[in-house]
Amino acid sequence: MGLLDTTNKEYYQGNDYGNYQFTSLDDIITQFQIAYVGEGKIIQKVKRADIAFHAQRGLQEFSFDTFKSIKSQQIDLPPTLVMPLPHDYVNYTKLSWADSAGIKHPLHSTNSTSNPFQIMQEDDGGYSFPEELELVVNGDFSAPTLQFSTLPPPWGRNAIPQINNYATQFATVKVFSEVLTFGHRTRTSHGDTSGWGHAMSCWQLIDVSDQDYVDISATGSAVDMTNGPGVLRFGLSTNPGDSNTRNLNNQTYADSGTNHLPESFDLVGPNGVGSYIEWRSSDGTDVSKELLKVDVSAYDKVYVLIVSYQEFSGLNGTFTTTSTIDNVSVTNSYASTSLSANIGNEAESSTWNKYKAGTPSENQDDYQDDTYWKMNGNRYGLDPQHAQANGSFYIDPRLGRIHFSSNISGKTVILDYISDSLGTDDEMQVHKFAEEAMYKYIAYAILSTSSQQIHQQLAPRFKKERFAETRKAKLRLSNIKLEELTQILRGKSKQIKH
Repeated sequence: MGLLDTTNKEYYQGNDYGNYQFTSLDDIITQFQIAYVGEGKIIQKVKRADIAFHAQRGLQEFSFDTFKSIKSQQIDLPPTLVMPLPHDYVNYTKLSWADSAGIKHPLHSTNSTSNPFQIMQEDDGGYSFPEELELVVNGDFSAPTLQFSTLPPPWGRNAIPQINNYATQFATVKVFSEVLTFGHRTRTSHGDTSGWGHAMSCWQLIDVSDQDYVDISATGSAVDMTNGPGVLRFGLSTNPGDSNTRNLNNQTYADSGTNHLPESFDLVGPNGVGSYIEWRSSDGTDVSKELLKVDVSAYDKVYVLIVSYQEFSGLNGTFTTTSTIDNVSVTNSYASTSLSANIGNEAESSTWNKYKAGTPSENQDDYQDDTYWKMNGNRYGLDPQHAQANGSFYIDPRLGRIHFSSNISGKTVILDYISDSLGTDDEMQVHKFAEEAMYKYIAYAILSTSSQQIHQQLAPRFKKERFAETRKAKLRLSNIKLEELTQILRGKSKQIKH
């Protein structure tokens, strides 16, 4: 029976090209059971869960130095000069920026600077353990936003619900004049003709591992619209805002999200009440509110959560700014016992701020004369690692971010990185050139961890076979082509006969 279960038409009209090169990890496990496990075979009995564990470990190990498991991401570097590490990042292979012709220019790692944890100190230089320490970064929303309708990091927010483009927005979350501002309008869709809207939210993850109780406060306002009152809430939650922002009156054809529910704020406030404060249908005047001694003793990290929505009861679709909030604050109720970050430098130390504010000498020549002689040819004592014109970067493992030199701002940055092939089910596959190596890896792993004497005697044999098959897989996957090799050698004036 053939292995192909799709027709030519299904394949060429689909988008899963080249899939015949690979075998899924689930098939590898099943075929290993058939060939290696059972009466009269090398392994008499083993659980499928054990095979799956060793198969996943083998897939990880092969991904690092045998498989072609390099992924890539591209962004336009924002003015913050920071790029988050991908969610399935293990290590990088190369960072570069692309010019107007699409040519990649490699960036070079620098070890001459970093973004250290900046400790809060007293005036005399001693370490500070303050009471009422601010845990929210940029709670006054004074940091510049990156573009329209975005929030400065580390704030996150829902995607803006809209049709096709920004010309038709049903809700917004943005910073305007250093105040977080929400906007709403009614909709009639999803089988709901009574008029409904979106419950928008934004959030920030904070560290409360050193705290038992915290105090929260903010200044906010919520206003009535002609077809429904406004509601604004601020508090603490174990989860960020729900990506489903719908707040439907009729849920026959679609479901609402959870942002509008008070239960979203699921920590315990004083006297057992909810962990949030609320503004409801004020006259638009800013009102300051606070909630003291919210219990966070059971958590290391919680989310600061802000929610805004309208209780729509009519069909007026006019877009209106309905809620604003500012001076968002979460402070420790009692004096801290751990080192704290200096206020204003929670995520960005003064060392990093100075580095990104500088103008490096790289990338300044326009290459009009095809030369790069800044010193008129006098390059005595030049450090080769700095003899490049593309820019530099370093990785901050504490915060999981990549920092770039200022001359890369606005450029298209490309990150090539290694994953372990376990991020999604679709990634868990083995190239057919390495299929036998995977079987030998699993067999050796099971035999070498078994206490049975016969397995211990077989383990050295399979160790050698695993090594040999892995070496063979590397040679196959290196994809060396004779024509390409000879062409390269011809370019080096080597005479090749074949």
